[in-house]
Amino acid sequence: MSDLVLIERNAYDSNGVVKLTLNRPEAFNALSEAMLDALGRALQEIAASDARVVVLAGAGRAFCAGHDLKEMRAEPALDYYRDLFARCSRLMLAIQRMPQPVIARVHGVATAAGCQLVAMCDLAVASSDARFAVSGVNLGLFCATPSVALSRNVSRKAAFEMLVTGEFIDAETARERGLVNRVASPDTLDDAVRTLAVTIAAKPREAVAAGKGLFYRQLEGGIEAAYALASETMACNMMDDATLEGTQAFIEKRPPRWN
Repeated sequence: MSDLVLIERNAYDSNGVVKLTLNRPEAFNALSEAMLDALGRALQEIAASDARVVVLAGAGRAFCAGHDLKEMRAEPALDYYRDLFARCSRLMLAIQRMPQPVIARVHGVATAAGCQLVAMCDLAVASSDARFAVSGVNLGLFCATPSVALSRNVSRKAAFEMLVTGEFIDAETARERGLVNRVASPDTLDDAVRTLAVTIAAKPREAVAAGKGLFYRQLEGGIEAAYALASETMACNMMDDATLEGTQAFIEKRPPRWN
């Protein structure tokens, strides 16, 4: 397995709990193509195993800063962006479709596709210093695919405000809006994650797996169509001159030069 995603079995000293750690700390765990592939393979392997609970975490100072903009900007082609966002959407759907509940362990920042990851996880526990945003609009790129997951977690107006302002919300606001379940201090975050994971792992595996499948089937009738539409929207958006300039400005650490 790639060292881009670290796998810890029997995590938190509990049989059945698997911890996956995104391992690009120098890039705030940005979702490069290689990272998407590595995480997808890890999820596929665990889904077919006898694991009971998955914890998804990030190494270093952040949970996940979203897509790798340098990689995205290096190949501005519509077919490339269509493929990239389709791959990311398949990864997000894999989290929902696997039989094990997935808990996001969030610290630092969770932005854009990183915030999408939190929203797609079945449960989330955040450090009190964590911050969340879908900030693509600040670069000229509306966070279309993250909007699918975000709008299925928080109210429509709260989701749309985050999407069109790109502003951060803190952990307590995220809890109040339904994006995360629990908030803990930085030094008790792992204890809080352990408590939740171990509680679920103690339940009958078959019942939890069946319940998770039913929960989303009855709740979500059209998420595949929504992701297909959002992926196409985002791919086309990435080809806009304003977006290409916005991402290049981000890479060069300067304000975008928009007309």
